[in-house]
Amino acid sequence: MGLALVQSRALLGLAAPRVTVEVHLANGLPSFTLVGLADVEVKEARERVRSALLNSGLEFPSNKRIIVNLAPADLPKDSGRFDLPIALGILAASGQINGDALAEYEFAGELSLSGALRPVRGALATALALHRQQDGARLVLPPGSAQEAAFVPSAQVFCAHHLLDVVRRFITRSANALVQTEQDTDGADATDNGEDADGAHDIDSTDSTDSTDDLPAASDARPCPGPGWHAVQPQPAAPVRSSLCLAEVRGQAQARRALEIAAAGGHGLLLVGPPGSGKSMLAQRFADLLPPMSDDEALEAAAIASLAGRFTPERWRQRPTASPHHTASAVALVGGGSPPRPGEISQSHHGVLFLDEFPEFARSALEALREPLETGQITIARAAQRCEFPARFQLVAAMNPCPCGHWGSTVQRCRCTPDKVARYQARISGPLLDRIDLHVEVGALPPQELLAARSGETSEAVRERVVQARALAVQRQGSANHQLQGQALDDHLGLSPEALAFAHKAAARLGWSARSTHRALKVARTIADLAGSAAVETGHVAEAMQYRRVLRLPS
Repeated sequence: MGLALVQSRALLGLAAPRVTVEVHLANGLPSFTLVGLADVEVKEARERVRSALLNSGLEFPSNKRIIVNLAPADLPKDSGRFDLPIALGILAASGQINGDALAEYEFAGELSLSGALRPVRGALATALALHRQQDGARLVLPPGSAQEAAFVPSAQVFCAHHLLDVVRRFITRSANALVQTEQDTDGADATDNGEDADGAHDIDSTDSTDSTDDLPAASDARPCPGPGWHAVQPQPAAPVRSSLCLAEVRGQAQARRALEIAAAGGHGLLLVGPPGSGKSMLAQRFADLLPPMSDDEALEAAAIASLAGRFTPERWRQRPTASPHHTASAVALVGGGSPPRPGEISQSHHGVLFLDEFPEFARSALEALREPLETGQITIARAAQRCEFPARFQLVAAMNPCPCGHWGSTVQRCRCTPDKVARYQARISGPLLDRIDLHVEVGALPPQELLAARSGETSEAVRERVVQARALAVQRQGSANHQLQGQALDDHLGLSPEALAFAHKAAARLGWSARSTHRALKVARTIADLAGSAAVETGHVAEAMQYRRVLRLPS
């Protein structure tokens, strides 16, 4: 009998490798075999596809031996995204649709038993992979997934609500009569699902020779307005700023300043202070201080959210903020599973990862942050496969100085012994602390001072200075200051001779490592950018070193 090939995509990080769905119909004992390292959800497609074809008024070749191969065979496949290409492959192999016309398209979609298409995870990541590979293939996706994928520039995305909406584009004349007969007798519901208000998709008017010539152009694209086959273009909402404003934080001038420096240079930040001192308030308002996202940043962040099933058009171009609970495991933070999925650190890519109660996280989870803080990516290696996810996030951590939280407080007395304080602070390793650029003490304000304090600057005013400082850094070196490494740090630091001598003397006296010294100098470069200075002066280095104070252990 017939052989048909239909193109689709799997999900493996942001790569989205191509999968060819090969369908062969042969004589022999009736069977439906699916091979190609398919997960349980993919194998269940046999029953979904069978019911969808029959309930849509199409012919299922139940008297044939059906073999479906998902190539390449060594690539794991999961989810119900292959339902639609498998159904189309069976129809093409049995001669009901024009198989040659399918070659220009890639399909993904889960089928309901009635033939309706349901959204799939990772549609935007799939479209982004096509964009980066400069593949001109057209994507056919269900509602929801199509609008998501259309955010990728130059993507040719088409939305179909029902299996019949796709079949009408490729149906042959002989199958046309069969489907029309079924619809006249008992397929009225299926027709309603596949026909638009204008009758533009009347199945009688579709022909195998011109079924792909009358596709709507990308310039006419619009989000799926109703049943039928439609080209789609995104309608992103205007970025919505958070209603939380930095002006609501009273006092805490040093912590507010540290937030501004961290936002301008992309530096990590550790807030240390007693309960109720305002650490969480400061962290929750941090993302609103960051510069607007570029097109590439927005696409990457949205693609990762799409892989996790969290993308919504309302959050387009908004910096992601992840705040996992302190009971989160190392796998929840870095990602994992089979196939691997992004963890919290990847889902905060180009955004903020806020870890409250920092020492309460598992030691393995905290130590897993060390590599992505340096490299900006995380590699998940398993016996069967290896996957890389981007993880260039800004870490904002908050912690108490001791178990009771009042060590060093002038408001309440600490009840912890020095040994307890030392053990509590030792939960955070020195190498991890070394990778956090700014360490800030957030002291508890007395009630009378807190009530008398005036409101500070708004987030908008601070963000304006942050944007200007970040623009200076990007114009000078093409990246934020925290990304400076090696020779680039020497070329763009701009230390004055006096500042260099001061930095050497201070680092030697404090016993800092080379990493600590370099990170302090990066912070100094950001402080100079905020001041509009081309050179890093002694005052900038001195202020930066104030933010490199490690946790103070009791004597």
